[in-house]
Amino acid sequence: MSLVTVILGFLVNVVLVLLLAPLFQGVLRKVTAQVQSRQGPPLPQPYFDLLKLLGKEDLESGQMPAMQRFAACLSLATMLTLAGLVPMGFAAPLNGAGDVILVIYLLTLSGICTLLAGLAAGSTYSLVGISREMMTMIALEPLFAVAIIAGAIHTGSFRLDTVFNGSVYAGNTFPWSGLILLGVILLSFQAFVQRVPFDLSEAETELMEGPLMEYSGPKLALFKYAQMARLVIYSALFVNLFVPWGSALAFPLGWLLFWLKVCGLVLLVTLVAATHARYRIDQALRFFAALLGVGLGALILACYGY
Repeated sequence: MSLVTVILGFLVNVVLVLLLAPLFQGVLRKVTAQVQSRQGPPLPQPYFDLLKLLGKEDLESGQMPAMQRFAACLSLATMLTLAGLVPMGFAAPLNGAGDVILVIYLLTLSGICTLLAGLAAGSTYSLVGISREMMTMIALEPLFAVAIIAGAIHTGSFRLDTVFNGSVYAGNTFPWSGLILLGVILLSFQAFVQRVPFDLSEAETELMEGPLMEYSGPKLALFKYAQMARLVIYSALFVNLFVPWGSALAFPLGWLLFWLKVCGLVLLVTLVAATHARYRIDQALRFFAALLGVGLGALILACYGY
């Protein structure tokens, strides 16, 4: 693959994420409103919200303004880098630039950006929010890493194109570990994309946006954009790992089928968020701990070829 092809593929993925992330957010709002018997905002409203925030004055508040700017830029940059490492209907453009370990690092870094944002703000609500975020990260982040590593064990490779192709089902026997991890990630998916009932670090009704309470203008727009992109990236990861069927179809059928599966997952996230109440932090941590135990059991099965 030539350098020009890599750059063009990366730019296509980045543009797709930037365009689709607010659209998915608009779908989430609209479907939630319909479930709750409301009219809801228009579908393109997230685009208008982001443009409005980007046009506002960049007010300096909190204890460390430079850290706030750094965390905001790093948050979105992390998501856009992941866009080049995750297949989105075709091979990942940056397939040769890293492996699945890099993907795990970047997924964790996106959570660390939230911690930096809360620390830099210095608000009481921000500190409560980042304490919740830290507890959630400790229990939650290993789950997706376990799924990715299980796929690497099955295939004997850390290459992106090998692992992100239904690798959890690879092997010579019935894929027990893959099916178990499918259930584990599906049950915890709301937490990965920071949606109800597991949006614990922000929890508008309790913490008033938590770590982002002191942010406004362009910095808030970058954080919001990164959160929207997070839904697209994690949905693409889930589809590549657990629902890969049809990816070998010729373009554009394979590409369209991929995004159809992503849209189905986004709709599922929306329905769960609209019909469930938020968990308490202690309930969520016990739930994540149980899922982590099951996930580690599945990883052991993967080591033995199951």
